[in-house]
Amino acid sequence: MRKLTFGMNVSVDGYVAAPGGDLGWSVPSDELFQWWSDRVGETDLALYGRGLWEAMSSYWPTADQQSGASALEIEFARRWRDMPKVLFSSTTHTVDWNTRLATGDAVTEITRLKAMEGGPMDIGGATLAAAAMRAGLIDEYMLATAPVLVGGGTPFFTALDSWMNLRLVETRTFPDGVVLTRYETKR
Repeated sequence: MRKLTFGMNVSVDGYVAAPGGDLGWSVPSDELFQWWSDRVGETDLALYGRGLWEAMSSYWPTADQQSGASALEIEFARRWRDMPKVLFSSTTHTVDWNTRLATGDAVTEITRLKAMEGGPMDIGGATLAAAAMRAGLIDEYMLATAPVLVGGGTPFFTALDSWMNLRLVETRTFPDGVVLTRYETKR
């Protein structure tokens, strides 16, 4: 069975985006950006919700061709384009950049994908991850917690019907005070 990980940059008060979808607070240091890029390089399949897909696909497919792109940006853009992706959306009709569209029930499709042979999967987008979280499909959580309070917005965690026990597997501090914590779901 494939491992499913949910990881994003998050504020200390638990948000992945500030009100209005503002992500300006979450600009990573070069070291953290390299860590995320390496993560993309190790991912066998990425699962995206529509909102995060729109944000990523509006920039990364051609970021390596922009004048002034850093070596890190070039590497990330290429890794992102090459990584197989599934977009879960009922409103998007066309996709590109090594992506296929899933329009049916997300939990059913994620369950099917987890049961297949293959390497690790990452899930991105708070709404999609919330459905997988409530269904007990997420095996690991990665939070890159930035030292900022945004006061509201899109939460990393969703409301659950019952608690879920986790086991801390890693902590790491990055420049600018970002703390990475990784937790496995206890089953």
